[in-house]
Amino acid sequence: MPKILLVDDDDELREMLAEYLARDGFETATAADGDRGAELALVPGIDMVVLDVMMPGTDGIEALRRIRAASQIPVLMLTARGDDVDRIVGLELGADDYVPKPCTPRELAARIRAILRRSDTTGRDVITAGALSLHTSQRRATWNDAPIDLTGAEFEVLTVLARHTGAVVSKQLLSREALGREPGRFDRSIDMHVSGIRQKLGSRSDGSSWIQTVRGRGYQLVVD
Repeated sequence: MPKILLVDDDDELREMLAEYLARDGFETATAADGDRGAELALVPGIDMVVLDVMMPGTDGIEALRRIRAASQIPVLMLTARGDDVDRIVGLELGADDYVPKPCTPRELAARIRAILRRSDTTGRDVITAGALSLHTSQRRATWNDAPIDLTGAEFEVLTVLARHTGAVVSKQLLSREALGREPGRFDRSIDMHVSGIRQKLGSRSDGSSWIQTVRGRGYQLVVD
């Protein structure tokens, strides 16, 4: 039974979501502030964090920053509807995905399951593309035999690109296969995850990126 940590200062909403998730087959833990949430996220046994952005004191962005300094546990952000700044900052800091508030418990549970499926370690294959190796069973990536510290979403995006090495992969396909959802009209999640991967892979000898942008079409992983 996956254990989900819910971090939200809204007592009524937090307890309602915890009750629904418990009925839906999840074990839950809760925290009412960012300080406690960042602390509990690092406790062994927590499988995923649902983290509200807007909290007094230590907000969700700062809590995410603390979590990512020590762990790559999957984190789903709850953001105010239409607040693109929080979404972009959260993705830049390593959030795996976001859900706009208000959201239904059913939608939240579905998104949690999708992220946990992507984080499942039952696979046994190793994907190799040039200097890149992706060990899907261990959720481990190496570049020139050196480990790459990827978030869960970054690992999934890079896995899709590696499976299509040399081909242009549309943002729509990346979102469906890596994030498990159709992209919204102004959704920049894939762009932010690709940006994070680029920083971690570094540049080619000519200064260009290993992941090329093909305007109007998508992204392409090049390994030559």
